[in-house]
This record gives sequence, C-alpha cells and structure tokens, in this order.
Amino acid sequence: MKINPNYNILAASTSTIFGSGYLEYILDEAVRFLNTDEIIFIPYARPSGMSWEEYTESPAKAFAGKGVSVKGLHEFDRPKEALRKSQAIFTGGGNTFLLLKTLYEFDLMDELKSVIAGGTPYMGTSAGSNICGPDIGTTNDMPIVYPPSFGALNFLPFNINPHYLDPDPLSKHKGETRETRIYEFHQFNSQMVLGLREGSWIEARQGVVELKGRLTARLFKPGVQAVEIAPGVLDF
Repeated sequence: MKINPNYNILAASTSTIFGSGYLEYILDEAVRFLNTDEIIFIPYARPSGMSWEEYTESPAKAFAGKGVSVKGLHEFDRPKEALRKSQAIFTGGGNTFLLLKTLYEFDLMDELKSVIAGGTPYMGTSAGSNICGPDIGTTNDMPIVYPPSFGALNFLPFNINPHYLDPDPLSKHKGETRETRIYEFHQFNSQMVLGLREGSWIEARQGVVELKGRLTARLFKPGVQAVEIAPGVLDF
C-alpha cells in the first residue's frame, strides 16, 4: 500500500470506548504521535448539536493533563493561516455530513490537504477519521445537511467505516447489518472499505500504514467476501 510518505495520520474509530473517559484509551498514543504541546482542534462535526466552544472543551481537558494545549479552529479570525501555522491538527467526531459541509463552506479542504501533505500531523476520531478516505460514502451518520461533494481528504486509499459492528446472531432486529450496507456500497463504488472496530486505529507514517489496537479490522473489497485483518502493517 502506497501513500504520501509525508503523511502523518492517526485515524481512530472512536474517541471513547466503553468504561473509559474521552480519549482515555488512546491519549498516550496521541500525545506520542502528535509530538507537540499545541494542537488545533476542528470541532465542526458538533456531536449532539453542541456548540464549537462546548465541544472544544473535551479535548482541551483531556490533553491538558499531558501538558498539551488545545485551541479550536473557530477561535481564529484567519482559519487557513491557523492551519498553515499549526503544529498538529485534531478533528473530532460527530456528524460527518456536517463536518464536511462546513469544511467546504469555509474553503478549508484544499488547505487541509496541503498542510498534511507538508507533514503536519493529523489525528481524527470517528467523523474526523471518515474524512481521511476518498469519500464519506461509508459513514454511519444521517445526512442532516448536504455538503457540496462527498469527496473527502483522500489521505488513505480506502474508506473507513468507524464504530464497525459485527452482526449479532442473537438479535431479532431485521434491518440491514453494517456488513450488508457496505456490500450495497460496493454495488456502485470501487474503493476498499475498512470496518474499524472501537478501540482500533490506523496510523500512517513515512509511507507505512498500520492497524493498531488489540482488535482485528474487517476489510471489504468489491465482488469478494470480506476478510479479517490483524493488527500490523497493512498490505492490500
């Protein structure tokens, strides 16, 4: 798998796992990976409709315990300039459609691509990870708003389906499983999809892409059955 060797990407399935606080399970990894004492946070996904100010408080509190300061991108009068000068960028989860729509409306997509291509570390959780792939077609979110394009940042050569859930054989629910919906996606789309379970993350650095965490991930390719991928370097 070949990606830009300048990319430094950490794309996590979720910010919070069961029985743990916000970022608690991955915080040490994040601090090591981002390797800075200042982070710009992109709060545009607004989980549960909270304000940008309220949302920024969560990562600010989490990283403060590690001596790292966090400032929301909305706090800057010139967000493009803030991104260009940033030491590291973190995009939180929430609604992927809203996140992408806002990035397009503020004309920040090309700036983000340029900054990350220049080597600035990028971390995403959930929606913030969804936008790392070619498009957001495998998000779990409701389309509460309509972005001008589903095209995303394309840092990784596959889509991510975060919070991936396996079918429950004991469930009486008759709706589509996550697996079924991804198979539907492949009736019309050709890019690979990685079902990323909670507690897992993708790390890309120096052109090497790795699955990290204790769990396997589920890889979907068009026209074939999905397979399990063990943690380690991804080569598919």
